[in-house]
Amino acid sequence: MLLFPAIDLKEGKAVRLLQGRMEDSTVYADDPVGVAKNFEGQGASHLHVVDLNGAFSGKPVNDEVIRKIVGSVSLKVQVGGGIRTMERITELLELGVERVILGTIAVKDPELVAEAARRYGERIIVGIDALGGRVAVQGWAEATEMQAVDLAQAMKDVGVKHIVFTDIARDGMLSGPNIESTVRLAQETGINVIASGGISTLEDVRHLQAEHLRGVPIEGAITGKALYSGAFTLKEALEAANYNPQLKITGSRGE
Repeated sequence: MLLFPAIDLKEGKAVRLLQGRMEDSTVYADDPVGVAKNFEGQGASHLHVVDLNGAFSGKPVNDEVIRKIVGSVSLKVQVGGGIRTMERITELLELGVERVILGTIAVKDPELVAEAARRYGERIIVGIDALGGRVAVQGWAEATEMQAVDLAQAMKDVGVKHIVFTDIARDGMLSGPNIESTVRLAQETGINVIASGGISTLEDVRHLQAEHLRGVPIEGAITGKALYSGAFTLKEALEAANYNPQLKITGSRGE
């Protein structure tokens, strides 16, 4: 299972929000590029980046920082936040971003997502953010009546292969991810799911990895605040994401 350390960008700085509220932000680093290099040095292969300003305003704000991150590390970087036109999708991919995450337009303009999936294949991810099972858009500021599982199925039907699923109530709270909802969504749709929101312990990561091992299409997990707060190290999280109890030798056999 893949492990995605996260960098959320607000006005050029690495921050974390509580339940997606811009007014409840904590600055963790003035140098996001340095954070990305640190993650790479600890063994990461992938990176999850969100332009929070873009998510709320629908306009790119942190492109210069994103450009520097992509140019400074060999990590496979996926970027989301305010990506709502084909021109913007193309712009980010040409910048060197590995995959782009489309959120609001999956609800507002599904035909654009379908066209992006046809054009760019697996480089297109859809981000589904839910509160009480219902999808929220516009940087989580606007609730809808659409069920997360219905949106995931609709996106799969138009050719999307991967989604990032976030339970807003858990995000940034260190209260544990909503594994039950994540697993149910993955099982009901069969789409590859990256779990996001609330990971607080290594056991959370191992639990998701266990579901991955038993065939549930959970592709990976995103962790942010737990890393920044020191709940565990990235090295420990990477080990948990690759944990396989079947390979663990117990007892005295062979000794």
